[in-house]
Amino acid sequence: MLCPAGVIVYAHEMEKLIYTLVRAADWRAAEQAGAYHGSADDMRDGFLHFSTAPQLRASAAKHRAGIADLLMVEVATAALGAALKWEPASGGSRPGLFPHLYGALPLSAVAQVVPLPLGEDGLHQFPPSIP
Repeated sequence: MLCPAGVIVYAHEMEKLIYTLVRAADWRAAEQAGAYHGSADDMRDGFLHFSTAPQLRASAAKHRAGIADLLMVEVATAALGAALKWEPASGGSRPGLFPHLYGALPLSAVAQVVPLPLGEDGLHQFPPSIP
């Protein structure tokens, strides 16, 4: 998209909120520490994995299926600065760019934390704001 000032802005850069899925015990530890440092997968990959709202359900189904104590952490992108990068999924296995945070997630960037219970079908129950 071309802005009036002639600056190119990509659609992903207009995302005001991004999401990560965190086990409840890991989030309690983050609250004690003052920042979330990531899951074992995040630490292995060297960044915190996030999704946009339209990407979130597929990410949950692929990476967090059946986890009963899961939380959806909603984060304001403006609070993350240059540590937030938009990159393809590993190996380009899924279309689009995904938000990756290269550093700890400061709790001050968190807009809300929402429990994601499992429904009778075994899928996580998302709030209506998630398509």
